[in-house]
Amino acid sequence: MHKRLLTILLIIVFSILEIVPTNAQKGKVLKIKLSDLKDKIAAAWIGEMVGNMYGLPHENKYILSPGLEKWPYGYSKSLDKLKKYDGAFSDDDTDVEYMYLLSMEKYGSEPTYEQLRDDWLYHIRDRVWLANRGALGLMHFGFTPPYTGNKEINPHWYQIDPQLINEIWAYTAPGMVKYAAAKSEWAGRITSDDWGIEPTIHYGAMYAAAFFENDIRKLIEIGLKELPQQGRYAQTVRDMIALHDKYPNSWQDARAEMAKKYYIDEPDMTKTIWNANLNGACAILAMLYGNGDFQRTLDLSCAMGFDADNQAATVAGLMGVIYGMNGIPSKLYLPIEGWKVPFNDRYINITRYDLPDASIKDIIDRTVKQCIKLVESKGGKLSGEKGKEVLSINSGALYNPPIEFSIGPAPRMEIGKVVDYYFSTPNNRNYTWQMVSGTLPEGLTFDKGHLLGTPNKPGYYSVTLQIDNGITSIKHDFQLLVRNTNIALKADSILANVRTLNEAVLDSCWYTFGKSLYAKNVNVINDGKIYGPGSVFYSIAAKAKIHKVDYYGYLWKEDQNIEMIAFHTGGMEEFGGWFTSLNVQYQDSNGKWKPVEKINIQPSLPETDVVFYQPHFVEYVITFDPVKTKAIRIIGDAMVQSHWNKYTKNVSAFTSITELSVYQTINQ
Repeated sequence: MHKRLLTILLIIVFSILEIVPTNAQKGKVLKIKLSDLKDKIAAAWIGEMVGNMYGLPHENKYILSPGLEKWPYGYSKSLDKLKKYDGAFSDDDTDVEYMYLLSMEKYGSEPTYEQLRDDWLYHIRDRVWLANRGALGLMHFGFTPPYTGNKEINPHWYQIDPQLINEIWAYTAPGMVKYAAAKSEWAGRITSDDWGIEPTIHYGAMYAAAFFENDIRKLIEIGLKELPQQGRYAQTVRDMIALHDKYPNSWQDARAEMAKKYYIDEPDMTKTIWNANLNGACAILAMLYGNGDFQRTLDLSCAMGFDADNQAATVAGLMGVIYGMNGIPSKLYLPIEGWKVPFNDRYINITRYDLPDASIKDIIDRTVKQCIKLVESKGGKLSGEKGKEVLSINSGALYNPPIEFSIGPAPRMEIGKVVDYYFSTPNNRNYTWQMVSGTLPEGLTFDKGHLLGTPNKPGYYSVTLQIDNGITSIKHDFQLLVRNTNIALKADSILANVRTLNEAVLDSCWYTFGKSLYAKNVNVINDGKIYGPGSVFYSIAAKAKIHKVDYYGYLWKEDQNIEMIAFHTGGMEEFGGWFTSLNVQYQDSNGKWKPVEKINIQPSLPETDVVFYQPHFVEYVITFDPVKTKAIRIIGDAMVQSHWNKYTKNVSAFTSITELSVYQTINQ
């Protein structure tokens, strides 16, 4: 009897161990038929494709007023492209996710930031905007996530971008709500920061929950629980629920109040039609007023306006998970006469380098495969015979980011100035940190990834840091520079060929930052402020299609011994802002400008003038043979950049700068 009882107990224990590995939190076991799982993942992909192509004609179209309730809108001009490609075509609402599917196949279900960075650099060479473009430029500069989304160097951190490229992390984690929310947050930091990633967390939770929950309001509330409860987007979600309760029969009234609060009255620095919080609010209203009806929800997603195609794609994908393929009207995925299967089973790549065209069925099958692998790695199990397979899911699974260092801006250290710098980032902050070799600058200490103190001796230093997560430890070498005193602060005058921003010309351009970011004159380049309102100077002088040479520098009454300049860029626009060449000149004793010798720029300027390579808010450290001079400057070409927007054409010969620092010789 005792032996039999012991046997039963052992069977129970081992069954639990099969479901919950030692590195996963135990949760309720959820079960889904493999056929239903495949159907929902199929509907997620096809829903996103539907929403993206359906929403494209409405992108950025309805701002102060919503779209008219003349539904269904239909595909309108997107129909021509569907006919042209005889299938679905790629856009940024689906193509990055397709790329991420390839990444999962290449590296495993939990790739690192560095691995995803490498795939970005290989596949994404154009057709990205805002925070995505900012992240790509920083990747080319040498940074890895999450620095590529950091709000101090990616000025588009608050835009919509992460909402539209990260759904796949959630619908490969069915029922694993906390896991999906955390992984979505982790992935969202590739491009964004702070409350800019909160809608992405919300979607991640809702997508994962939608495999087992079909009540729209409950899904919204499930996602709400995974948000920072005092965060901006949590309050926004609660506001949208309250507006729906206030105006149950008038989505237009709800939309009007939402737009007033989150667009019209939005602070200038984050007031754009692509704001993540704003567009997330639009999607919540569309879901609430759509009340589970796919077509109505889709049309509402468009009519809410702003960056409509993005929320249409994400919401339609979510509706797909909830209701499966039967919940998507067939006319939406069979819009062309003669098609027998969704979008003719063709996904045509028109956006990314070396991203192969694919069978939609194949994409779905491959996604299901990755889903099963992930679920099993977190304690789940596929069981049963073919045709009757059931996937058991550990709903309590948690996401722990892969161990890795993140590479971002080096600490800006200057003698006599307090240093308060973290090597750690949200993905590795809780690891064990230690310095295993090298020498810190005098006056500094290192503890738990934190560099703190006041350096008192200039020079170059090398240290090796190690992080340990209890299973694996890795090391990385870091080069540190302590600069001498920045003598730009005591310059007697600033040198520049353009001293005042032409605001009228700027206002005629398609610019993407809040107006308050721009400084009205060049005097800000030595105020010690590298980001925030009034920090960035644009050398926009006239509306003319001409190249020009820009320069920035300083003049002192007395001779200075100089061997280093640090040039800190501002925000880059689609139509310009960067030097296409860069040199340093000094004035000799006769007042003649001469080039310095043995110039070295670190990192190097981008290898191309293409906008997608240009980083926002980075510092180029320029060293050269020491010179004794009363005046020094950086100088280079500002070229006219081609741009699609008719208002911006012929207005693009300018550079962007936030700070120019000058340093005396280290050994002086």
